[in-house]
Amino acid sequence: MLTAIAPAPTAASPAPMYKRVGFRSWEPAKGDSMLIDTKDNFGYLVHNDGTYYRFALVTGQRKYVCYIGRCYNAATPTWDWRAMSKEIKGDRVTFGPSGRFIRLFKDGETNTAYGIHEYKYEDRIFESPGRFGSMGCIVVRKPIMDMIEEMFDVNDGDFEVVSRYGLESEMFVWM
Repeated sequence: MLTAIAPAPTAASPAPMYKRVGFRSWEPAKGDSMLIDTKDNFGYLVHNDGTYYRFALVTGQRKYVCYIGRCYNAATPTWDWRAMSKEIKGDRVTFGPSGRFIRLFKDGETNTAYGIHEYKYEDRIFESPGRFGSMGCIVVRKPIMDMIEEMFDVNDGDFEVVSRYGLESEMFVWM
């Protein structure tokens, strides 16, 4: 067991806000949210009490691409989102064997092409340099997609997703 990596709390530096748990300890709950670090490509499923589960993910390539009839910068945007739609896609390469796709809405209002999904060749995409291999979406492994889908269902099809480039390590405690 690892203990806190942040300095001891003082009046000037409060105690870390979050506590990490393992895969087997995580259970989706009402009010959960998801935090995406697009710099280091880790995701965090976070309970209201600050307990979280950390996992590796893949975000967008840091270059301009032409895909599905559009040319754009494929880097995953750093926005505030809401996960508000669950779809099954027919393309079982891009969206993995299950085709599951959780669509992200910018600021909870604007329908976007971005979402969370699996990928058929997950080992290959997770080996991409820095895990920047998608066309902009957030790609996760099947067990994580299972968790996210359950989180979506528990939260009545609406939960917060925040993507940022880099996170403050002081807010995390490793348990």
